[in-house]
Amino acid sequence: MDKKFKRTTVTAALPYANGPVHIGHLAGVYVPSDIYVRYLRLKGRDVIFVGGSDEHGVPVTIRARKEGISVQEVVDRYHSLIKDSFQRFGISFDIYSRTTSRTHHRLASDFFRHLYDNGKLTEQVSEQFYDEQTGHFLTDRNIRGECPRCHNHEAYGDQCESCGATLSPEELINPYNAETGNPLVKRETKHWYLPLDQYQPWLERWILQEHKEWRPNVYGQCKSWLDGGLRPRAVTRDLDWGIPVPVEGADGKVLYVWFDAPIGYISNTKELCDAHPELGSWEQWWKDPETRLVHFIGKDNIVFHCIVFPAMLKAHGDYILPDNVPSNEFLNLEGNKISTSRNYAVWLNEYLDELPDRQDELRYVLTANAPETKDNDFTWADFQARCNNELVAVYGNFVNRALQLTQKYYEGVVPACGVLTDYDRETLAEFRGVKERLEDLLENFKFREAQKEAMNLARIGNKYIADMEPWKVVKTDPERVKTIINVSLQITANLAIAFQPFLPFSSERLRCMLALERLEWESLGRTDLIATGAQLPKPELLFSKIEDETIQCQVDKLAATIKANEEANYQAAPIKETVSFDDFQKLDIRVGTVLECERVPKMKKLLKFKIADGLKNRTIVSGIAQWYEPEQLVGKQVLFIANLAPREFKNGLVSEGMILSAENNDGTISVTTTEHEVKPGSQVG
Repeated sequence: MDKKFKRTTVTAALPYANGPVHIGHLAGVYVPSDIYVRYLRLKGRDVIFVGGSDEHGVPVTIRARKEGISVQEVVDRYHSLIKDSFQRFGISFDIYSRTTSRTHHRLASDFFRHLYDNGKLTEQVSEQFYDEQTGHFLTDRNIRGECPRCHNHEAYGDQCESCGATLSPEELINPYNAETGNPLVKRETKHWYLPLDQYQPWLERWILQEHKEWRPNVYGQCKSWLDGGLRPRAVTRDLDWGIPVPVEGADGKVLYVWFDAPIGYISNTKELCDAHPELGSWEQWWKDPETRLVHFIGKDNIVFHCIVFPAMLKAHGDYILPDNVPSNEFLNLEGNKISTSRNYAVWLNEYLDELPDRQDELRYVLTANAPETKDNDFTWADFQARCNNELVAVYGNFVNRALQLTQKYYEGVVPACGVLTDYDRETLAEFRGVKERLEDLLENFKFREAQKEAMNLARIGNKYIADMEPWKVVKTDPERVKTIINVSLQITANLAIAFQPFLPFSSERLRCMLALERLEWESLGRTDLIATGAQLPKPELLFSKIEDETIQCQVDKLAATIKANEEANYQAAPIKETVSFDDFQKLDIRVGTVLECERVPKMKKLLKFKIADGLKNRTIVSGIAQWYEPEQLVGKQVLFIANLAPREFKNGLVSEGMILSAENNDGTISVTTTEHEVKPGSQVG
């Protein structure tokens, strides 16, 4: 960190209080921000970590209407759930507050009024989408339609969840009310705007010239927006839930959630400092040039935190600007996009209940797969493999060996280190530079590489004790074993320190097993961390295997969600054009018994049937090979069209009819059969 900064304000994006937190949120924002803050604290830096729930905006009102309860009930429920989940998971906020607090309402109103009174906002009358049947103007999130880029028919007015494009309602094809499905019209309404176009020259200089060190995905998205030209952006909305606009003539209007929400970082800091005067005034954390401001966000928030919010702060004039905005890309789940609205996610609160005391396992895997520069994928198979093959088999295995051998040979008393061999020195030397390597990576927000570096140290330790084989050496050179065990314990202590920012729960357990009062970052790399003669308690396993049954439960749970979504979203195909009864009578539908069934060579989709139709045996070819094995159908009675004109295939095969089948909502095919056995050739009608 640049020496010009005396302190650091770290913020993590405010999650909407309309549902629980999921692993996409954790990987994108909360795990990396917590790693960074824990590291700064270990370094003795002056830092505060600010979080909170975003309780305004459309998502919470949609949830309330869907459940038939008040918006306040919704935000109270989910704020409590999210806050509790973060605490259980070890996200170490200094404060986790909410945007419905009195402090926030007052400060956000004052912020708007300051801009208004100083002529920083413009007033415009514009046409916006209106639902005549409900009598409401619609916000961007209330509007859906076809995405102009990927043609997803359920894109929102502010973003397409399918392709990730940032949109405006005017860009949607055939927009409609997301809740009612009603078509929309345009009506005039008055709002106040932040004239972003006036800040474009400054933003281009500040971002494109002065912050080239920002992550490529952040820098690139900002440049794309700036290259497209900025336009004034509304900071108010026609809604009945939110912070009322504090000027005359603004009845029925509230502060736009993306104006209101980032101010929540400031109001939450004020709330924290009011409760803890020892931290100093909130102004020093937001207005002192010697304070560094760092925002942790997901990629869908880049524009708001790098362009809109900085322009707001610049317009106000009293605030510092973000020094870095380390945004991650998206985390997918089992190859599909995580979707809150479709309940397709791994929810943090459920994970904590279903896999108790495994916070560090999830932190480890999410960091190892962190979408730092591109979208990445979480799978339960990879979760199990990383936990079992890395945490258990490498890190945990080494620690367990070192501590168990100490108990076995010395009753838990740390033996003295004797004469070091060249191999001992080479092994310990690899730890001397670890502090500098980790610091360089962590300071530059490369958390995935930093955790990998820490795990590499565990591999070094595991290799050392495997190569030394103290269980063999003890039989021939007991004094040598003392040195091997001492070196192994010093390595173990270094691992406890190195993993502190990443795996806080297991690091604390390991600290206790090493009988150390504290784990000090500045001691990382030293080889005298555990004193000779120290009595160690009986060790426990640092990590345990994730069993197949546990993983299968989670996989089945996701599969059930997918099936439920398919069933909920299933719509039968439109009814075909009406036909007369006489036309229907022309079809001769009969029952036939399948005598033989086999695959057609070189034609993967086809099955060839020999059907008994009561008159003669006939051949029918059907394209259902991917859904049935031939032997499944032999002996079954199926419905078929008997008077269909024969069809000849390229290989000379002739089909004398068509077997009737039904297509399920998942695309699979089911052959139609009779409930009871009837005579072959029986007519259907």
